[in-house]
Amino acid sequence: MFLNPPADKTPIHKDKIDVAYKKLRLQVFWGIFIGYAGYYLVRKNFALAIPDLIQEGFTKGQLGLALSGVSIAYGLSKFLMGNVSDRSDARKFMPIGLAMSGIIMISMGVFPVATSSITIMFILLLFNGWFQGMGWPPSGRIMVHWFSIKERGTKMSFWNIAHNIGGGLIGPLAILGVSWFNDWHAKFYLPGVIALFIAGFIYLTLRDRPKSVGLPAIEDYKDDYPELYSADEHSQDIPAKEIFTKYIFKNKLLWFIAIANAFVYLVRYGVLDWAPTYLSEAKQFSLSETGWAYFLYEWAGIPGTLLAGYLSDRWFKGKRAPVSIIYMVLVLISVIIYWKNPAGQPLIDNLALIAIGFLIYGPVMLIGVHALDLVPKAAAGTAAGFTGLFGYLGGALTANAAMGYIVDFYGWDGGFYLLIASCILSIILIGFTWRMENKPIVRS
Repeated sequence: MFLNPPADKTPIHKDKIDVAYKKLRLQVFWGIFIGYAGYYLVRKNFALAIPDLIQEGFTKGQLGLALSGVSIAYGLSKFLMGNVSDRSDARKFMPIGLAMSGIIMISMGVFPVATSSITIMFILLLFNGWFQGMGWPPSGRIMVHWFSIKERGTKMSFWNIAHNIGGGLIGPLAILGVSWFNDWHAKFYLPGVIALFIAGFIYLTLRDRPKSVGLPAIEDYKDDYPELYSADEHSQDIPAKEIFTKYIFKNKLLWFIAIANAFVYLVRYGVLDWAPTYLSEAKQFSLSETGWAYFLYEWAGIPGTLLAGYLSDRWFKGKRAPVSIIYMVLVLISVIIYWKNPAGQPLIDNLALIAIGFLIYGPVMLIGVHALDLVPKAAAGTAAGFTGLFGYLGGALTANAAMGYIVDFYGWDGGFYLLIASCILSIILIGFTWRMENKPIVRS
């Protein structure tokens, strides 16, 4: 069965371990990097299609409700499938999810019935969200098995920019697809086809665990052990019930960062998902201008994420909260500028979006790293899924569904009041984690 992790192979001779480890670490890193970028090619296409669907007669509230299907299913899937991924072969698990997402996006672009009603769009996006939940957990599993704890913050920051690259490319791909095919539905089917090829690349490059190819555990190879490290606990699978009861639900610090994650995600997707509509309606941007603004927002997150990982590892000695708080304070300022800048000054709008993109992905990444730090490797996917559950069911869902209706009834000002409140609450909650960061509740 494809869900079962591969059996441990005969150990590689010690003289060949270093060469094999270096080669495979680079190989699996590129596998999850390009693979996760591929997931983002088929996640937020609908947001770029919202202005076109409004022209077809749908309201913002209706389309926000349809878009919420991704957040609802993704939050649940990232949590539940995260637990499944902890007991699965990442090499097969990850490409299957991407291939299914690609097929759904192709269907939405090719078949007119797929975008004919809110109900059908909601159901298709619900399925897409579920398959999207098969991307992050196996990537986290690969990361904790192939990279040790003292290098994980920096390595995760490099890997995390994959979604900025993939998400940023949606804008130029939308412009290219519409230009090539003279059809706005190309925003769905062109990225979907590319995703199918990337799914094949994932399968060719990933390897589940070092022991599955005859290599020792990463802690032994790097001589880098977490506090109170237990080789048995980190190398063996843990029953699902024990993961939830011992390492997730009783972990107070994990609860704090999960709730904070909900507000961080509300800001992230409240800005990102509604940027094409807000810029076209309130700032008079064209399709090309909104597409490139979307691109700049995502790609600005690349240096911002790398800097956050570096500061967390080097300046703050592995603490995640201080950098997240600094970043969110600056996000708050940038959101206010983005909101209050009058129409007719596109340079300031783009600079504000670049600033938000640069900053928001730092806390997103650091919360994910912190979750991995708090549990054994065999529970990594579940811990990541737990924070994702709050991020998507609490934050992204509100950004999709609630914000659409708020803007319909109270205008864009109402939507920005929601974003500002979320910034402030995220800062407060992350502040609680800073106070407790030196006293982790669950270590192994």
